[in-house]
Amino acid sequence: MALTTHERRAAKRRSRGLTYNPGRPIWKEPASPLYNSIKAIIIGGISLSIVIPILLVVSTSLADDKQLIAAGGYVLWPSNPSFAAYQAIFSGEFMLRALGVSAFITAVGTFLALFITITMAYATSRPVLFGRPVLMLVLFTLLFAPGLIPMFLMVKQLGLLNTIWSLILPGTFAAFNFVVMRSFFMNIPVELLEAARIDGASDFMILRKVVLPLSKAVIAVVGLFYAVGFWNAFFNALLYINDQTLYPVQLVLRNFVVQGGSMADAIGVTSSPPPQSMQMAVVVVALLPILLVYPFLQKHFNKGVITGAIKG
Repeated sequence: MALTTHERRAAKRRSRGLTYNPGRPIWKEPASPLYNSIKAIIIGGISLSIVIPILLVVSTSLADDKQLIAAGGYVLWPSNPSFAAYQAIFSGEFMLRALGVSAFITAVGTFLALFITITMAYATSRPVLFGRPVLMLVLFTLLFAPGLIPMFLMVKQLGLLNTIWSLILPGTFAAFNFVVMRSFFMNIPVELLEAARIDGASDFMILRKVVLPLSKAVIAVVGLFYAVGFWNAFFNALLYINDQTLYPVQLVLRNFVVQGGSMADAIGVTSSPPPQSMQMAVVVVALLPILLVYPFLQKHFNKGVITGAIKG
């Protein structure tokens, strides 16, 4: 007697010690031990590929000359940790000032970028004049970068060269973040907006009282994207900034990696820790703020990015 598909599937899973519910799709059934083992190995390998480089950077920043020479330049686990490299880079005001510049750029730039992105995304998510053609025209102009030379000439003509605003204003809008936020706004029930309008609320009040409280997830995610972009940006500073007092921490890191010991002399480091330790110490200082902020916003990623990107 021939078995049905469900019976064959149930017999196969019983032979492996698993249960089968014919009312559920096969992809919702409990995974086999072999599958779980393979998945654990893959995830473990990916995790190690991320953790080991970070551990290598931190360990090298804490190593001394003897350990670096014995290990060939990089130490995986320091036997005698030393904070000499951190004491050296913070011995003067240069690194503290660079951290302050980066913090200011990140805070002000993220606020301005979120304000522009939220207002523009909300405006284009509502019925507008000529509808989709206007939206396509906006997206068409935003998806194509002007190029390095036109951007430099524009910054120069606006009088922003060698000012901190040249590190903020060019990055206050990103087309991808705009699309994600607009798609999220379009999935807010229209009935809520219409009810608020019937009660006499203006567009700004609807945005502030109705839309923003419902969009905390996507705002957190897009805000993190902007913050990471502003914090990690160094190329704009390399192009537009000549005054060392306006250097962000990423440009300091770039100069440490490229110039090494000469950069240490330029910022007035009095002690002489190993150059590799100082470079890795600057990497840790530049990496630490984002690592501290990310865990608090990670829970919003699925709800913010996936909902905004797919449902639109």
